[in-house]
Amino acid sequence: MKTKPILTVDDVKTILGAAEKHALAHHWAVTIAVVDDGGHMLGLLRLDGAAPVSALIAPAKARTAALGRRESRAYEEIINQGRHSFLSVPGLEAMLEGGVPVVLDQQVVGAVGVSGVKSSEDAETARAGIAALHP
Repeated sequence: MKTKPILTVDDVKTILGAAEKHALAHHWAVTIAVVDDGGHMLGLLRLDGAAPVSALIAPAKARTAALGRRESRAYEEIINQGRHSFLSVPGLEAMLEGGVPVVLDQQVVGAVGVSGVKSSEDAETARAGIAALHP
């Protein structure tokens, strides 16, 4: 049997804290979601002023990145290039930029999804949270 790393509660707090710090430094009102490798919610933080719908979009972006084992942006690009049938992929709701997988020891152990500003800024915030795991 193989073993794999997992995200701990402390890891989730680290990710959320670093992503929050990054968003606040840029005055971005976002929601940040952290999920495990199966797309199950581990933590959510909705900053003051973030749109209510962002609390639905951020976890969906994270789940897409975790289950797909790639940034959610990849799916958005596929669809934008004309492969509209990808919209029917089961289980993936937010094929939009802003979901970033968390990779440890070359294994996806979860993902971070952010929603509330430009998609590229959402992804930047997610990456800032993940980067805090590897100081």
